[in-house]
Amino acid sequence: MAPNVSLFSVNAILVLATDDSSRILAKYYAPPHPPAGTPANSTSYPGANPYPNLKDQKAFEKGLLEKTAKQTSDIILYDNRVVVFKMESDIMLYVVGGADENEILLYNVILALRDSLNILLKNTVDKRTIIENYDLVSLAIDEIIDDGIVLETDPVVVASRVSRPPAQDMTSMKGIDLSEQGLLNAWEFGKSRLADRLRQM
Repeated sequence: MAPNVSLFSVNAILVLATDDSSRILAKYYAPPHPPAGTPANSTSYPGANPYPNLKDQKAFEKGLLEKTAKQTSDIILYDNRVVVFKMESDIMLYVVGGADENEILLYNVILALRDSLNILLKNTVDKRTIIENYDLVSLAIDEIIDDGIVLETDPVVVASRVSRPPAQDMTSMKGIDLSEQGLLNAWEFGKSRLADRLRQM
């Protein structure tokens, strides 16, 4: 087994706006426990977050956007990191991994993210739609990546886990009283039912 093999393969997932170079969503990952013998605040071990503070992250994102603005390929080496990216409308999706990371794995992650967003947002993946559906986008990323470990690359599975419940299921919620008095009544009812159950035992 190779000495630097790690499940922590993704350093960051970024969603950046191309029109004003702003950050829409950024998640940087680092393993919760560095390997034994690693010096404090080290970023050289496999899977470590190379950009621990906001200033470093913003500088990296700005340089990355400038570098990829006119690229024709989907994979580049930037700041000693493998970066896989896709452009959708007015945004750029990035997956960042270590220099020795498997590009095919990272490319599958970016495709899973793009395709699941297309399913969830009904093929309108742009800055405004992502901001309006920030919760869905964030949940989709969390379904694909957990602390830098790739969990799922099937966009249909990701979208099915993230999507909102159908509207017809919400009709049964209309008769529920969610006022303060309604909640107190529900509490009293539950308390009396529990007391009855305990007396029967």
